[in-house]
Formats: sequence, structure tokens, C-alpha cells
Amino acid sequence: MGILVGLLVIWAALVVLGIAVKSLFWLIIVGAVLFVATGVIGFVKREALGKRR
Repeated sequence: MGILVGLLVIWAALVVLGIAVKSLFWLIIVGAVLFVATGVIGFVKREALGKRR
């Protein structure tokens, strides 16, 4: 779970950096997509682990 939170923090930082530097608009898109994908994967894995126990 710690790795998941770490990745979410990194992706959020990329989005903030992209917003701060207007010429890095692509960084906002990449960071947002990775943030959502990591959140979905973490949620799905948590649900799968919960059903096994």
C-alpha cells in the first residue's frame, strides 16, 4: 500500500509542476492519466484481496 501512495504523490506532483510551468501542459495530462490509472489499479487490487480473505 505504501508504494501505491508514493506513486499517487509523484503523479500529483507532476500535475502541479505542469500547472506551474505553463509550457509543460503535456505533463498535466500525463500526470492526471497516471494518477487515475494508479488509483483504479489500487482499488481493484484491494477489492480482489478483500474477497479472497
